[in-house]
Amino acid sequence: MAELDQRLLMLIDDEPAQSRLISALASREGWRTLIVRDAETAIATLGTRQGMQLSAIVLDQWVPGDDACALIAELKSRRPALPILMLTASTSPLLAVEAMRAGATDYLVKPVAPDRLMHALRAATTREAPRDELAPLTEKMTANPDFESMIGASPNFRKALAVAAKAARGHSPVLIEGESGSGKEMLIRAMHAASPRTRLPLRIVNVGGMPANSIESTLFGHEKGAFPGAFDRQIGALQHCDGATLALDEIDSLPLSVQERLLEAVRKGDCRPIGARHSFRVDVRIIAASNLPLADMVSQGHFMPELLEALSATKVHLPALRERTGDLPALTRYFLARIGEQPGLRELGVTDGALALLAAYDWPGNVRQLQAVLFRAAVFCDGDALTAEDFPQLLNIIGTGASTVVGNPMQESSGVMLYTPDGHLRPLEEIEADVIRLAIGLYRGRMTEVARRLGIGRSTLYRKLSELGIDNAA
Repeated sequence: MAELDQRLLMLIDDEPAQSRLISALASREGWRTLIVRDAETAIATLGTRQGMQLSAIVLDQWVPGDDACALIAELKSRRPALPILMLTASTSPLLAVEAMRAGATDYLVKPVAPDRLMHALRAATTREAPRDELAPLTEKMTANPDFESMIGASPNFRKALAVAAKAARGHSPVLIEGESGSGKEMLIRAMHAASPRTRLPLRIVNVGGMPANSIESTLFGHEKGAFPGAFDRQIGALQHCDGATLALDEIDSLPLSVQERLLEAVRKGDCRPIGARHSFRVDVRIIAASNLPLADMVSQGHFMPELLEALSATKVHLPALRERTGDLPALTRYFLARIGEQPGLRELGVTDGALALLAAYDWPGNVRQLQAVLFRAAVFCDGDALTAEDFPQLLNIIGTGASTVVGNPMQESSGVMLYTPDGHLRPLEEIEADVIRLAIGLYRGRMTEVARRLGIGRSTLYRKLSELGIDNAA
């Protein structure tokens, strides 16, 4: 903490309330905040004694006295190594592109969540690889909520989609497990879109992002005066979603006391607001998502086994990206196509060397991190295709091994391996099965297109699916 205590943040903002909030959030991790109100003062401050001690800058887009991107460029020209974070109410990709090209390190959308600000400051001032850089922006680029938007051909991923697609047609609870960023929320939306309740609203409650003392009230609601601060009656999420679907994200963070109440609601189909005398009957389809294996939490005493059983009528496990690296080429090309649709950007290709580098990284932030990293690379790419050099952070992380990986002819950029680990060719049947899976993922399950691209008839394709034991249910 000694090093953190010396960190000084310059906040360029003329809004007193927001300045106090940012200063208070930063102080939680030992940051001192120097507040300046305009561009001229900010530039002048760089040459002062305090200015030489700065560890980072946060500036509001609407700072008076200068255009924000021009100010970023001026600050970077004077202090190239100083991280600069832009704070804005806009979710425009064009503004993000302009700010990053001017020299911004990150782009924070107001109202900024406390953990998002802390993560951005930590990522900007340490050497650790950013996991969710530009997360608020890239999450705005989510595809249509359907199973065709779930890109991937690896057997474990297709199996998960098949289970989810079948479960979507029912009404029983579903539990989705998978690491953060692996696509759980997108799968939830796809299941809702394919469910009988698709015309009714889907509500997603992020349990992990809420204070523990407000989770019960959020789920069950409360009556006026039920506890100190309950000035009005509040309808809970369960009652609000009567007849519809309620998704509980990061349910592994649910306190044990609330787990008991949720179990009762799932079993009996009713809920009682805090302070209410009577319960309300509700018909709610619950889809729960967890970053951690709930079975492990049960064995550790952190999750009720009865609740796990009640939520697991269908259980779906989404594999981590490192467990399906064969899908990286298709995912990369898909994201680049969508990124190219954003204002100020263009569609780019990707070289085999870049794909091999991406495959060499273990992606702790999974698909969400891949999308964010590709967005940043696309912003700064001058050519027509991304190369390994467009990912300097990954090259730095992987180190000297990167050149070996990039130049290894046995690393197949298509995601189809031709060789066994001992250097011999794989059986033709296995290669053919992988090619078909790759085509199904690339063309999102459109079997007519898959057959056309493979140069075979639909009947031949379905015969091969049967012979090779390939499941295309999703």
